[in-house]
Amino acid sequence: MFESLTERLEGIFKQLRRHGKLTEKEVDAALREVRMALLEADVNYSVVKDFINRVRERAVGAEVSRALNPAQQVIKIVHEELINTLGAPERLNLSGEKPRAIMLVGLQGSGKTTAAAKLARLLRSQGERVMLVAADPYRPAAVKQLQTLGERLDVPVYYEEGIKPPQLAAKARQKASQGGYSTLILDTAGRSQLDQALMDELEAIRQQVKPSEILLVVDAMIGQESVNVAQGFRQVIPLSGLILTKMDGDARGGAAISIRSVTGVPIKFLGTGEALDALETYDPSRLASRILGMGDVLGLIEKAEAAFDEQTARDQAARLMSGEFTLEDFAQQLRQIKRMGPLTQILEMLPGGMAQIARQISPQEAEKQLKITEAIINSMTPLERRRPEILNASRRRRIARGSGTQVQDVNRLIKQFRDMQKLMKTFKKSGFRGLPRLFG
Repeated sequence: MFESLTERLEGIFKQLRRHGKLTEKEVDAALREVRMALLEADVNYSVVKDFINRVRERAVGAEVSRALNPAQQVIKIVHEELINTLGAPERLNLSGEKPRAIMLVGLQGSGKTTAAAKLARLLRSQGERVMLVAADPYRPAAVKQLQTLGERLDVPVYYEEGIKPPQLAAKARQKASQGGYSTLILDTAGRSQLDQALMDELEAIRQQVKPSEILLVVDAMIGQESVNVAQGFRQVIPLSGLILTKMDGDARGGAAISIRSVTGVPIKFLGTGEALDALETYDPSRLASRILGMGDVLGLIEKAEAAFDEQTARDQAARLMSGEFTLEDFAQQLRQIKRMGPLTQILEMLPGGMAQIARQISPQEAEKQLKITEAIINSMTPLERRRPEILNASRRRRIARGSGTQVQDVNRLIKQFRDMQKLMKTFKKSGFRGLPRLFG
């Protein structure tokens, strides 16, 4: 979501790094550019003004003038103040008597139903026994959508036709208590706009289930309007947190930076895609690093841990370092990488130049290349995958035909694989000195 903002900020920081020393004039010029970049990204004006004032106060003082690397110190200040603007993280409140109820509220089209299923999946992975409640009888197919998602997750969905949502919620809580469920997630109805009827119904549901959390689901792609929506709900119902959806979209994304400062309501989760595992626990420091083009290595590690079998990964790493890594290992890694999510999202989480490369590749092109590579390897025999040196011209033609690709595609893959093997052998001879710089 922050591609344009990230590119602008990276350009500004690049100019700063060209100066050995920074004068007050140069800092002010850079901050004017940062200010424009944030405003163009749809960050709230008052939030931008406060942010720039805080950065300037620190950046023109002794903190920077005495630094060995002034430009790096300014970037560090921007990073720290951006984290401050994004707000401290807060976790779900799952204390109290079971079943604890979590109400999801929001306008139509914000992604509440999908967010409910994603949250159910996340909580179940943490050991919770979860029941979903279809408390939106008004939107066509809303109940069916939640039931379908529940079936995919193997999570029960409670619904009774002909019952008003407040009574439905009360019966669902009773059912969950009898069934030994620890958490109840209510997918409530939305409207196309805020109105009294919606708020009265939400308040009636709240009185029935006494939720430990009321989470507002907001579409981050609607820009500053998402801040207005959050303000409108907060004035009527006691929100405990926000879920920002569609954070993988191509909108400017400034609302995500503004919303905590303006509303005072903590962000708790970010929806980063359509898949049911595309829900991230909100971490302002990691989000700030991604906005500033510093990557999100911790997030990448978490994705890898969820997708990779630990023992297999350890064995593959050992073979890679010893030079025994084969195309069979490579194929297995590709399958694991695909489980981590879209390739461009993975590259954007890497620090340094890899994120810039990701922004130059369309998601369609990245997925296409991954499929071509996998198809070529799958068209090889087990012996060919273990010993690519036996791949003569006739074998390569057969592999190309079998994978629906060209011989030059096969040749390119083999060359890339051999280059990787040579590189690892070089690092092995040098005791792996310089290996960390690969990702700098």
